[in-house]
Amino acid sequence: MHQFPVSWLLATFTIYTILLFLVSWLTSRKADPGSFFRGNKKTPWFIVAYGMVGTSISGVTFISVPGNVLNQNFYYMPLVLGFVVGYAVVANVLIPLYYRMNLTSIYTYLEKRFGHYTYKTGASVFMVSRILGVAVRIFVVVLVLHTFLPQGSVPFWVVAFIFMLMIFLYTYRGGVKTIIWTDVLQTTFMLLAVFLTIFMVAKEMDWNLKELVSGIGSSDYSNWFDWRWSSGTNSIKQFISGIFITIVMTGLDQEMMQKNLTCRSVKEAKKNIYTTSLTIVLVNYFFLFMGALLAVFVSAKLGGMEQIGLADAAGVFTKAQTDKLFPVIASQYLGLGVGLFFIIGLISASYPSAGGALTSLTTSFCIDFVGFNKREDLPEERKKRIRERAHASFALLFFLIILVLHVINKQTVIDLVYLLASYTYGPLLGFFFFGLLTKYQVKDRFMPYVALGSPLLCYFLDIAGKELLGFGFGFTILIMNGMFTFLGMYLLRERRSEK
Repeated sequence: MHQFPVSWLLATFTIYTILLFLVSWLTSRKADPGSFFRGNKKTPWFIVAYGMVGTSISGVTFISVPGNVLNQNFYYMPLVLGFVVGYAVVANVLIPLYYRMNLTSIYTYLEKRFGHYTYKTGASVFMVSRILGVAVRIFVVVLVLHTFLPQGSVPFWVVAFIFMLMIFLYTYRGGVKTIIWTDVLQTTFMLLAVFLTIFMVAKEMDWNLKELVSGIGSSDYSNWFDWRWSSGTNSIKQFISGIFITIVMTGLDQEMMQKNLTCRSVKEAKKNIYTTSLTIVLVNYFFLFMGALLAVFVSAKLGGMEQIGLADAAGVFTKAQTDKLFPVIASQYLGLGVGLFFIIGLISASYPSAGGALTSLTTSFCIDFVGFNKREDLPEERKKRIRERAHASFALLFFLIILVLHVINKQTVIDLVYLLASYTYGPLLGFFFFGLLTKYQVKDRFMPYVALGSPLLCYFLDIAGKELLGFGFGFTILIMNGMFTFLGMYLLRERRSEK
């Protein structure tokens, strides 16, 4: 075990940030008003596909997925396999729709299909989902970075402020065009951190490639399937949930679709989606593989989880303890090189999520609420000032939420925020699929109530299921939420259908 040198941490963070700013400058120096929102529709599809891996793998995933193997083996993989089907739906149903309608904000579809209130509700749902989800992800990353500093040397708020300031500055001018190209850089470093960790642990175990694969395959952690129907990680529920999670968190998410809409054509956007889906499966598998390898390494070389403070005397792991598996081993037991790459990988997994969120929230605000695409009376200089102020305001909002989470600092609250963020995607699922699968119009003014009522109904049903039946809905809450929204729209349909 060794102490991670703070000077190296600061130097690594500084050099990496300078490199990001260089990429930002190169991609934004010839920026025009259209490049911030749409990247001028000139981005090669394979660049978007590669960079989207970094966007899909957040800092929380980077930390949590490897450690989650301790409690849930490889039960995450059926969910990931469901992603592939979900991506196919996005590529063949939603991408052609968005290109055909030439959308900048995908929620403009809801206005054209149903009306003003449904449109504003959909855009609001996205903003709440993205703000809550990304704020928690950033908080966890900042918390890990703060723990690398000597206790009491730097206040938490300073680390949070610097982190958010860097994200704000490198996305300030270039927008989605900058995000796409910095995603490439960040995806590369994130993957290097994973593969370097696997290589170094295998070296410590004196394993060659064949021994590495067989060692993990024969371990207690390599089981993919959980067939217990009452379990939240049941493989069937995981697979089906993975399909719908991808549809809403990629196909109905402004941040993810904004990058896809920078491709030159529908054909190239589809190539991007298919490539991303397969890459995501491989990357998530390697995260889980690395987690199992770290667990085996701790048992074989370090005397077990209890010896390094990641389990209690009975060998029980809490969620907070499993999240520490990768950070603790990388920073204290595998040498300086792995520790530095862990920091870079963590930042690389976090910057795309936070930077993409800032850009997509700014886009949604400017298009969906200010009406940039409709307000011909707004000169370009005025639009630029509004966009810059919105961008800064969202960065400040993230910073404030991070501080609130740090003050509360309870795992139950973090789980609650994630739960709320996942619940809010249900109405988007119902809105879009009702529009795609039916010809009905709806009573537009009632749609905000449907979007509020559906998650509440799901929440109470989930409680009742656990209390009365011992049945956890898990991620299938999203599907129920979308179904209730769909049903609410059907009950509030206009008697005349869309022509």
